[in-house]
Amino acid sequence: MFIVFVVVFIDLLGFAIVLPLLPRYAEGFLRGVDPMVQGITIGLLFSVFSAMQFFFSPALGRLSDRIGRRPVILLSLGGSVVFYGLFAIASSMTNQPVLGLTLMFLSRIGAGIAGASVSTAQAVIADCTTPEKRSKGMALIGAAFGIGFTFGPLIAWAGESAFDDADWGPGAMASLLSLIAFILAARMLPETRNPSGAPAAKEFFSISRTVQVLSIPTVGTLILIYFLAIFGFANFEGTLSLLTKEAFGMGRRDNYLVFAFVGFVLMVAQGGLYRRFAGKVSEESLLAVGLVLMLLGLGGLAVVAWMSTQPDAASSLGSRKMMFYIVMACAVTGFAFVNPSVASLVSRRSDPNRQGEVLGVNQSFAALGRILGPLMGLALFPLDSSHVLPYVAASGLLLIVAALLPRVWKSG
Repeated sequence: MFIVFVVVFIDLLGFAIVLPLLPRYAEGFLRGVDPMVQGITIGLLFSVFSAMQFFFSPALGRLSDRIGRRPVILLSLGGSVVFYGLFAIASSMTNQPVLGLTLMFLSRIGAGIAGASVSTAQAVIADCTTPEKRSKGMALIGAAFGIGFTFGPLIAWAGESAFDDADWGPGAMASLLSLIAFILAARMLPETRNPSGAPAAKEFFSISRTVQVLSIPTVGTLILIYFLAIFGFANFEGTLSLLTKEAFGMGRRDNYLVFAFVGFVLMVAQGGLYRRFAGKVSEESLLAVGLVLMLLGLGGLAVVAWMSTQPDAASSLGSRKMMFYIVMACAVTGFAFVNPSVASLVSRRSDPNRQGEVLGVNQSFAALGRILGPLMGLALFPLDSSHVLPYVAASGLLLIVAALLPRVWKSG
């Protein structure tokens, strides 16, 4: 468990280095283009990564059930090395915007396929834990995400200075970190799959098997809940750097610190606070607490966005910033409670011999939420001068989740 935590953490460092840069890099390639087209293109750049995870998460999960967790994780880390390197090349092609944007899309497609192994990492946790300790184990993956998101933007911030603000620097650093993760996994990660179970299916891309997973009692409802929660949260993720620019005039380096703050809150909430309650409080209750916090946080972001367009916005800058960080921390903490609660419940209510497949389907629908969230958020963001629409829409999705929760409790 510790080794997979370290591997996921290092790989997530690379992802977190790149994420805050996407809107700004894409805007550089799209100068002079209609703002609506810009928003859709940037949304596609975010979403194509998750689109690959939507298609490949179940396939890699099924593959790990058949050949083992270790080879799938090694293959994915090797892909990250290659495609973050391609991102570095694309980032430096500002004088050839069409080619640069094309290569950036290719790098995001490849990195999305490589990143579809998160469900395999979760399957490693499931292999190594008892059902009673499953939620604590799943929170380790979330903590790795949080630490990666904390230090990734900070490394990118420092790296830009080290490389004299070279656009290729952050991508090169992400590729190097993925290489380190690959070497560590090759040397230290053991195989955890139990080969004595029933043989896994050979169909890696199978709609019928996905439907089977969704028909498992309560698992389908949990996956729908996860999809809607991710959909809403991705509205926030996709528009965060644009909101900070419009509301507070923050630049690229300022946004590194904002994203680092998000990662820090995620790390503390999931690696510390959630793990303190896991095993003592039911996953169903922790899921409900997370939903309430997400609603408060995303609703609060709508208020911050609206306040930033009022006549007295300049005089209230300090209080608005404080409120922004408070409600953002609330939303992230809520997400930190939702994420491992759903993963643990899905794992506990599934066949042990199909952990990779079932968790892969769960991650697939999470990826679908990450596709639709940035697309909707970035399309809604410019439609109103107050920029509240993405956060209002996200809150509406979470109200649907609230209506689904009783189904989970009744069968718990």
